[in-house]
Amino acid sequence: MSATLDTAELAEAGPRQDRPRRARPGTWRYALRRDWQLYSLAVLPFAFFVVFRYVPMLGNVIAFRRYEPGGSLFGESWVGLRYVRMFLNDPSFWNVFTNTLILGGLTLLFCFPLPIVLALLLNEVRHRKLKRFLQSVSYLPHFLSVVIVAGLVMQLLAIDGPVNQIVKALGGEPAAFIQKPEWFRTIFVSSEVWQTVGWGTILYLAALTTIDDQLYEAARMDGAGRWRQIWHVTLPGIRPTAITLLILNIGTFMTIGFEKVLLLYNPLTYPTADVITTFLYRMGVESSNLSYAAAIGLFEALVGVVLIVSANLISRRAVGTSLW
Repeated sequence: MSATLDTAELAEAGPRQDRPRRARPGTWRYALRRDWQLYSLAVLPFAFFVVFRYVPMLGNVIAFRRYEPGGSLFGESWVGLRYVRMFLNDPSFWNVFTNTLILGGLTLLFCFPLPIVLALLLNEVRHRKLKRFLQSVSYLPHFLSVVIVAGLVMQLLAIDGPVNQIVKALGGEPAAFIQKPEWFRTIFVSSEVWQTVGWGTILYLAALTTIDDQLYEAARMDGAGRWRQIWHVTLPGIRPTAITLLILNIGTFMTIGFEKVLLLYNPLTYPTADVITTFLYRMGVESSNLSYAAAIGLFEALVGVVLIVSANLISRRAVGTSLW
């Protein structure tokens, strides 16, 4: 009798072992099998980041190897920290580094808070058609190519351009603004404000729509005027969005406006206009000193990582909002 039961149990156990195991609910296999259509949409973006963002990181090894164009892909010989010591002891690099910090700081100082201010102003416009018109006008510069914006700036500030015509009409002397180092930072930041502030209001306007109207009603019942409502209701409501964008802007602090700087600057304005990205372009592409440029680029990336991690940590401890 026992032998018969054992045989029956083995016969029953055998097919069960051959059955494929089903993914349990709550596991990643279950989620992948259930929503595979959605996950398939992420395949191409994932492949893009792998091919164009992560695989090129292998090229950072030439910062520590002697690389010659046309030679080995990862350099000819190991040189250690030679190129790191070269740029650390290069006075021109520290001048470029200082310019990057100043331009990045000025851009962050003006281009970060102004979209918030503009979004608050647009939110107060009650006439729908006027509001749409103002939004369209403020968004338009974002869709212009950097080349077009740089061309407009150079034409406006030319010796015989509109700005100098106004200066001459007011009794002043025309000036070559584009060729003066002391004017470059003002020109660059002004053009950035004009091109980016309107587009930057989109996220803040979207965040404003998520604020509960009952909070405004409660504030009005407590006697709060419009300014107090903005200070105590509106600004706290968009604070998570503002903090997230601030951290992201700090993360790109060191890569400030390469294309625009490259188009607007010239050898006369190098003392205030030359930044790390344009310095890398001249060292790596024009001078073919790719190992030296790779070492500087690696240093720039490390500074960016430190900035974004520090900003995230400070934000999490100070206001309780962070990216991770």
